[in-house]
Amino acid sequence: MTDQPHNEDQEPIRFTDKRRIDPETGQLRDQSDTEAESAEAEQASSEHADPLSQVEDILNAASAQASEQEAPEPSADTDQAAELREDLQRLQAEFVNYRRRVDRDRDVAKDNAKFSMLESLLPVLDDIDAADAAGDLDGPFAAIARKLLTTLEGVGLVKQDGETLVGEPFDPAHHEAMLRQPSQEVDAEHIVQVFRNGYLYNERVLRAAQVMVSAGNE
Repeated sequence: MTDQPHNEDQEPIRFTDKRRIDPETGQLRDQSDTEAESAEAEQASSEHADPLSQVEDILNAASAQASEQEAPEPSADTDQAAELREDLQRLQAEFVNYRRRVDRDRDVAKDNAKFSMLESLLPVLDDIDAADAAGDLDGPFAAIARKLLTTLEGVGLVKQDGETLVGEPFDPAHHEAMLRQPSQEVDAEHIVQVFRNGYLYNERVLRAAQVMVSAGNE
C-alpha cells in the first residue's frame, strides 16, 4: 500500500475537550485551562474568517494607524508618506466598490434562483387551475393549494388571470394575443378573455398570459 503524501503546510486539526471531568483521572478539571483552550480554538477559527472581512479589517487597521501617527518633520520622506497615504485611500475605495459588486452579484444570483424555482412550479399551478375549473378543488387539497399560492405570492409571484386581466389594455410585453375579435362590451385593444393564466415575478415575465384581444365595434 502506497503512503499518501504528507502536506507539511496543511494546518493540523484542532479539537477542544470541554468536558469538566477528566476521563483519565476522574477529577474535576481546572476551568481556567478549559477557558484557555476555548479561547485558543476561537482564535484559530477567526484566522479562517471571510476573506473579504479580513481584508476590510486590515484596511481599517492601516487607516487608523496612519491617522494616529503624528505629522512627520519636513524631510525627503514626506512626499513618500503622502504617496503611501494616497495609495491606501485608493485601495480602500477599490475595496468598497468590490464589496458592492459582490453584494450586488449575490442578490442577482438569489433573484435568478427564485425565478427558476417559480418557473419550474408553473405546471403545478396549471394543474391547480384545471382542478379549480373542473370543480375538483375542494377539501384538504384546496387548503394545500391556497397555502402554496400564498407562499409563492409572498416571494413575489403575481398571477394574471381572467379576474385581473379582462377589460385591461393589451400589453404585448406581458400578454400573448391568441385571437383578435370584435366586441361590443370591451374597448378595442383591450383583453376580452384569458385562455391561459400568466405569471410575473418582480415585474419579470415568468410566462405571458394567452388572451383574446378586442377589435372594437367592427
